[in-house]
Amino acid sequence: MAYIGLSPQYGVFEKQAITADGSTTTFTLNYTVGSSSSILVSVAGVHQEPEVAYNLGSGGTQIVFTAAPAAIDTVFIIFLGVAFESQILGTGAITSQTALSTGVQGADTLLIYDDSAAALKKINLDDLIIGQTELSAVAADDDVLLIYDTSATEIKKIQKSNIAATLTYSKQTFTGDGSTTTITINSGRAVDNVLVFVNGICLVPTDDYTIASTTLTFATAPTSGAEITVRYLPI
Repeated sequence: MAYIGLSPQYGVFEKQAITADGSTTTFTLNYTVGSSSSILVSVAGVHQEPEVAYNLGSGGTQIVFTAAPAAIDTVFIIFLGVAFESQILGTGAITSQTALSTGVQGADTLLIYDDSAAALKKINLDDLIIGQTELSAVAADDDVLLIYDTSATEIKKIQKSNIAATLTYSKQTFTGDGSTTTITINSGRAVDNVLVFVNGICLVPTDDYTIASTTLTFATAPTSGAEITVRYLPI
C-alpha cells in the first residue's frame, strides 16, 4: 500500500564517472536532471561552469560539453538533485474540484493507491490512522507517495527516490599565503560533504586535505595569493 508517514530525508548524492576520448562532447546521464545547475561537473580536477562549459540535452538526460574532454582527463559528475518522474494513475481522476477549506475530519474519505491491487481505493481517515505506527526509519527509495499534479489536474503516485529536494548551498572564500596549511570552516562538516577548490582546481579529499572539527588542513600550503573556495553541500 502507498507510503504514509514522515517526510523523506535528503543528503545523499550520486556520482557518475565519464570516460572521455578527446572527441565526444555528448554523454548520457545516469539520472534525468531539470537544470544544468543541478549537477557539479569536474574535468581534470577543474570545476566546470554551467551553461558555459556544458549544457543539458534531450530533456535533461544528456550532458553536452562545449569542448570535448581530453582522453587523459578524469571526468565525473555529482548529482545534486534529479527531476520528478511520476506515474499517472489515470485521466480525469479529479475534475472541477475545489481545495478543502477546513481541516480533514476523521470521517472524511481519502484516495490511496494500493500497489498490491494496482488500483485506486478509498479509505476513511479514522481507519487509516487507528492502529498505525509512525515510520521509525528513513523512507525506502521504493516507497510510494500520492501527489496531486496541479498542471495535469490528476492524482499521481511517485517513488521517494524520484523526489528532488530544494537544496541550499553556501561557501567560504580564503586567500593563501604560501605557508598557512589550516583554515577554520563551519562546524559539523566532513570531507564527504565539502568541496574545496584552490584557484579553480577541485582538491581530492583526504589526499589533499583533511577535516577535524572546524579545522581544514591542507597537505601542502596554498601558494601566496591563491584563491581558496570551500563549498558546503547540504547535509
